[in-house]
This record gives sequence, C-alpha cells and structure tokens, in this order.
Amino acid sequence: MKESGPLPKTMETKEGPNRPHEPWKAFQVRQRSLDAKRDAVLQTAAHLFLEHGYRKTSMSELGTRLKITKPALYYYFRNKEEILVECYRAGIAAIESLLDKAAVSHGNGLSKVKAYIEAYAKAVVTHDFGRCVSMLDDTELSPKARREVRDLKRRIDLSIRGYVEEGIADGSVVPCNAKLASFALAGAVNWIGTWYRPEGTLTPDEIASEFATMLTQGLRRGTVKAPRLPVTPSPERARRKR
Repeated sequence: MKESGPLPKTMETKEGPNRPHEPWKAFQVRQRSLDAKRDAVLQTAAHLFLEHGYRKTSMSELGTRLKITKPALYYYFRNKEEILVECYRAGIAAIESLLDKAAVSHGNGLSKVKAYIEAYAKAVVTHDFGRCVSMLDDTELSPKARREVRDLKRRIDLSIRGYVEEGIADGSVVPCNAKLASFALAGAVNWIGTWYRPEGTLTPDEIASEFATMLTQGLRRGTVKAPRLPVTPSPERARRKR
C-alpha cells in the first residue's frame, strides 16, 4: 500500500481545497504534467462519485466532464476501481495534511484525539476526497479493491484508537473501550458529509472545532459520572413508611 503524501498543489484553489474550476483545462495545455492531469481526473471523479454515486458514475461520463475521450482516461488509470482507491488515498492524505503536528507530538492523549478529530472533520467539509472517505460505499468493489480501501479506512480507526489508548494510559481519557470509542468518534465525523452544505452559516473551521470539542468532552477524565439509578425500597422499609 502506498503511503499518503502531501496534497497536490492543484487541490488548493481559490474556490477552496479540492474544488478546481474547470478541471478539463488541464488537458487543453499539452505541456501540463502527467501528475496535473491525473489530479484533474481524480478531482472530477471524486465530485461525480459524491454527486451520483460510484456505481452510477461511468468512465464515459468522466471523460465527457473532462472533455477527453474514454480511451484517453485509461492512459492515466487502469479502471474506475483504481480511481476510487486513489480518491480514498487522497482523502487520508487530506486528513493527515490538516493534522496539527504540534498537538500530536507533545500533547496528552486527549489533546491528540481532539486534534485528529478536528483534522478529520475539516477534511470532510473542505475536500471532496475527505468526503469520499466518509461517505462512499465500498461494497460494490472487487474483493482486492475492497480490502485496499478498508485498509485505508482502518488507518483512521487505528490512529484514533491509539490516541484514546494513550489518553487512558496518561490519565487524560476516562477508562473505556478504546475500540468502541474510536468507532463512535469516526462514525460521528463521517455523518457530517450527509448534512454539510458549503453555503451554511458555519465555516469549516468552526464546524471542525465544535465537533472536536463536543466529541471529546465525554472522554475527558473527570467529566463522566455514574448514572443515578432509581432506588427500589425494600419491603420492610416500605412497611415502615405506612
């Protein structure tokens, strides 16, 4: 499995990360690099996958959107599955590029969980690739591609789980099942993609920060109290009250 690297420069545009303006223009200049054209294919594919779903997006439609022929697409990617896997890989890279390196290098376990959740949430609301990680269904992929995609998703779970376990060990996180906690945190962030709208009143930074704060409050050591259960009086005590 390839390691995620920094985001391609073409993903950062005036319109916002991973939202290129007229990506087909990458193919109109013969001198543009192969990487720039591959990035344009990925960005357009991610947008179409999110708009229509992976199954309903065809290579022909992708070629039409990019104003190139369907055969030309196969010069950059072998098939649609490979494109989706690369979108997931770019999504993981988006999360890691937004991660506060200082927070995960020197903070306690709880602060690292918070930093990772904030980076993940921001990737979902600012990058189509980040939204692909949270929203696209991998069940229609071949077994090989599905394993690769799930390995990529597992990187998120293992990162969160590792920070939760670190927090339990250093006392910043209340003792809990780290595996369940990581599933709950990732699941909450993934849901953002279903309701987020760029034209909303909250900025991506505000959404990411609020989610990170809310989701980690329940993990903070000293904030969780045992629930008060109703007390059923014994028969003798009930008779004395009569």
